[in-house]
Amino acid sequence: MLWNAVLLSLREIKRNVLRSFLTILGIVIGVAAVIIMVTIGGGATAQVKEQIASLGSNLLMIRPGMHVGPGRATEPTPFKMADVETIARQIDSVVAAAPNSRGSVTAIFGNENWTTTVTGTDNQYFTVTKSAMEQGRIFTNSELRAGAPVCIIGETVRKNLFGGQLFVGEKIRLQKFSCEVIGLLQAKGQSSMGHDQDDIVIIPLRTFQRRISGNQDISLIQVSIREGVDTEKAKRDIEDLLRERRHIATGQNDDFQVRDLKEIATMLTSTTKTLTALLSAVAAVSLLVGGIGIMNIMLVSVTERTREIGIRLAIGALEGEVLMQFLVEAVVLSSFGGVIGIILALLSSIWLAGLLKVPFVFNAGVCVVAFLFSAAIGVIFGYFPALKAARLDPIDALRHE
Repeated sequence: MLWNAVLLSLREIKRNVLRSFLTILGIVIGVAAVIIMVTIGGGATAQVKEQIASLGSNLLMIRPGMHVGPGRATEPTPFKMADVETIARQIDSVVAAAPNSRGSVTAIFGNENWTTTVTGTDNQYFTVTKSAMEQGRIFTNSELRAGAPVCIIGETVRKNLFGGQLFVGEKIRLQKFSCEVIGLLQAKGQSSMGHDQDDIVIIPLRTFQRRISGNQDISLIQVSIREGVDTEKAKRDIEDLLRERRHIATGQNDDFQVRDLKEIATMLTSTTKTLTALLSAVAAVSLLVGGIGIMNIMLVSVTERTREIGIRLAIGALEGEVLMQFLVEAVVLSSFGGVIGIILALLSSIWLAGLLKVPFVFNAGVCVVAFLFSAAIGVIFGYFPALKAARLDPIDALRHE
């Protein structure tokens, strides 16, 4: 009985192909929109996690300054190199601690110039941030001690200054001094917050302090925590150590901030998931519109086929069989819409993922749910027209012209 009802449904759909397609268009758009939103949102979330991981493993960011209100902070007391060395030496869970001082500088090579971020640090920076070399080498100990005029550049700086192939050993100007390029970092791309991680020039910390900042201040300490160690405990240990070193009395607020990169990752992924859910809910309204369209066309179909229904009832068809016939027809229509919507969504998601430069993350669960939901739309919105057809009086139906 069910198979026969499906065959009759396919025959009716084939007889009115254009009308059937226009009927399911709302379902197609709704299913496609929901899947696209969830897929692109999942890709964005995966990209955020990947980019946060690329910044370093179990990374803590320590900055001077104390927040006293929204968007305001006290005048920060900068760190010194002794603070970095003490953290690395006294906190057992610390793998590496890297000092970091930075500023915006115009880099010049020949007739080309590019304003970029210059970072003064040491070799611990490469361990903490998981930065690998594409070409060349990192700093030697003698270069770090002497504050030598050498630098390592990112891919964006290379493209804008050198254009083609970079020859290690070339010299670029940073402000008033010339430095030798000894290495090129592997490209990382944009961070989850839109910052170009390859737009950077790295020089020894002492070079930065002598040639650019003119002081011994350190504006950021990046700390990598050993795998398997609770970062919350490490964070508390660092806070206790810095409070002691900075002579902060009990009850006084910290004049520094220790931020766990995992907290930032959780916040960003939570934001992307919330936005994905909101956009998917808006897209799901199209499914409701599609369901109303199916109900409308099924009511028209019942009116057009009143005489056919009367004949079937007159020769012995049961009300349940007529009800099943029209209900199956509505479900088949909405299911076709679901299948077409899924195919359209996957093709569009692959294209959009490439366009937006986010990974394509196939979510089989949302495809199955979207298909089942489209079939449920057929049942819900097809029931009333099917019930109307099943309750027709055979004599009145046979008289219908």
